[in-house]
Amino acid sequence: MRFSYASLPDHPVTQIVDTIALADELGFYGAYMADETYHKDGWLIASVAATRTQRIRLSPCVTHVILKEPTILAHTIATLDELSDGRAEAVYSIGNIAMLDQYHVDWKTGGQINRLREAHHVMRTLLDDGKIDFAGDFYKYTGLFTSARPVQEHVPLKIGAMRGPKSFELAGEISDGMHQALAYSLEAMEYASRHVRAGAEGAGRNPKELDLGAWMVTSIAEDSRAAKEAARVVVAFYIPAMPREQIERHGIDPESLQPIMDAFNIGDVGRAIELTTLELTEKLSLSGSPDEWVQRIREQVIPCGFDHLIAAPIDPYLVDAWSGLTVENVPDQQGQLRLIHERVMPAFA
Repeated sequence: MRFSYASLPDHPVTQIVDTIALADELGFYGAYMADETYHKDGWLIASVAATRTQRIRLSPCVTHVILKEPTILAHTIATLDELSDGRAEAVYSIGNIAMLDQYHVDWKTGGQINRLREAHHVMRTLLDDGKIDFAGDFYKYTGLFTSARPVQEHVPLKIGAMRGPKSFELAGEISDGMHQALAYSLEAMEYASRHVRAGAEGAGRNPKELDLGAWMVTSIAEDSRAAKEAARVVVAFYIPAMPREQIERHGIDPESLQPIMDAFNIGDVGRAIELTTLELTEKLSLSGSPDEWVQRIREQVIPCGFDHLIAAPIDPYLVDAWSGLTVENVPDQQGQLRLIHERVMPAFA
């Protein structure tokens, strides 16, 4: 079982780099950074972190193939791979659909699975060959080349997905893995792994060779309730981003969440957080004491075939930055990584 650190890069940059360095020291597999305009630039942070670390892998999770053109992504990945001496990878998708709406990008006309397929081909070709000629429906190039060359013979490219099933199946068919965001229930995780496996087997690939990662909003503390209170703030913000089908796979009626979404729509963040109950928080996060973490991972993650937990720790700094609220008895991100290392990871060694 792999454990990775996922940063929502809002902390001071030097603090984020220090936390990645600690994750490297503690033996975490990867450091993944949300690649969205809402946050600080994860690529620049990863580049600095590459000079401060030895083993940890570095990647956005996820990056966008609409707002960020695939050849630009490929030469950035290759440069990061050189900087890190072969520790770069990329988790990509069409992007955060709420943010695409804010950019007035039309993503609803269909064809997005084909866009992901083309983007994968473009990145794979430029990374492997250093040049590309291609004429697709979404991307076209003639005689394009780059001097940015990766150290790794094969830089992993993984698909980030939520709704499925087609994105899950595509990941199994063409990519090096699938990282699913915001899935916590047995049903949601089994659904994803089943379709990744179907895509891999349909393409004659071994699904066991793929990285199946669960990206989760997390909070860990000796005080279980305090951890859940911290997670509750960020869970509220992510509810509007969850597809209806994914909400249903958590045993939740999507209509019951409409008041939360309505509150966000009128800018009443406080009301949205208030309406996000601890019961909802438990369903839509991995939060609580170390013992609760171990039980949840044993019962709802590993049985589904997921072998990689990507934890986005919610600490007092993020709670304050996102909501202006204060939480007590919750460690900062570095303290949470230490708790995971000391109290959770040994159970799955």
